[in-house]
Amino acid sequence: MRFIDLERQYAIYKQEIEEAALRVLRSTRYILGEDVEALERELASFVGAKEAIGVSSGTDALYVALKAFDIGPGDAVITTPFTFVATAEVIRRLGARVVFADVNEETMNLDLDEVIKVWERARHQGLNIKAIIAVSLFGLPADLEALEEFCTQNDLLLIEDACQSLGAAIGTRRSGSFGHAGAVSFFPAKPLGACGDGGMIFTNDKEAAKRMRAIRVHGQTAPYRHELEGLNARLDTLQAAILRVKLRHFPKELEQRQTVAQRYRDLLQELHLIRFQHIPPRYFSCYAQFTIRVPQRDELARHLNSLGIPTAVYYPCPLHLQPAFADLGYSPGDFPRAELLSREVISLPMHPFLTLEEQKFIAQSIKGFYEV
Repeated sequence: MRFIDLERQYAIYKQEIEEAALRVLRSTRYILGEDVEALERELASFVGAKEAIGVSSGTDALYVALKAFDIGPGDAVITTPFTFVATAEVIRRLGARVVFADVNEETMNLDLDEVIKVWERARHQGLNIKAIIAVSLFGLPADLEALEEFCTQNDLLLIEDACQSLGAAIGTRRSGSFGHAGAVSFFPAKPLGACGDGGMIFTNDKEAAKRMRAIRVHGQTAPYRHELEGLNARLDTLQAAILRVKLRHFPKELEQRQTVAQRYRDLLQELHLIRFQHIPPRYFSCYAQFTIRVPQRDELARHLNSLGIPTAVYYPCPLHLQPAFADLGYSPGDFPRAELLSREVISLPMHPFLTLEEQKFIAQSIKGFYEV
């Protein structure tokens, strides 16, 4: 059993993927070719954003987006400590200060009340809070409508880390279309995954989009004219072509993910010690992962592994307790909800092609562990 079964997906789309790859190889246009532009148009339409900018990874999507809005030394950015390191890492790379705020225990995303507390405290400390990065964790959009309103009222940038949530939505608005920009990852394990690294930035700000396109090619606005400091962060044509194939099948895969997620909930609902990520009304999760909270998490993981069932823990240590951020001065207990989640969460195999029989085996194995 695979945690994310890319082999099954490849077998289904094999002919289309190989034809697209061969077409790019024969074209010899390997960097920023026509498929990159086409993918940008198609995904902008899918997400509901005016602009889409293809880049080399989800990490660079976040970095380029922040840099395009002039985040740098002297600025501070609020984000969650319960996320992958890249979210906070890019803030540091730009020379800005990371300020963490705790999460909502049920949704596992940033808690607006905690954000407001941290924002007020930071201002009293003389920090120049310029932006909030809201992570849409495990495929569930963050509290983006409320955060968007708060940022508008207080002249703050809102950047959505949508690296796990392409295809998710609140009402009729897709993840990636909120705030000033949204950043998506095409890492192979993501809901829409490439055959390597890749990323995309979405924005409705045309001037910012121009800066992003320049930043991704060393700040170049015309041949050998560099108006900005940039980096090499281009999306290559081969990955774009493969992603265009997968995008055609993506709406169906989103439906399949809903089916798989609901089956998990149905099969495990009798085990009252299990807590699911809460999906608020009007919210649509793309279920990048299916994550539950359990007691004896590590023991359960070993038990499932012994039965051939792979699991993952996202994330075993919140960022404020990571050595890389020790200089920020945070201590155990500063963000109790994030710390609690880091001790309890475990992600089960999740992909559109997971069968009912496999899920029954997983559920029975979990029940067997707790009923012994």
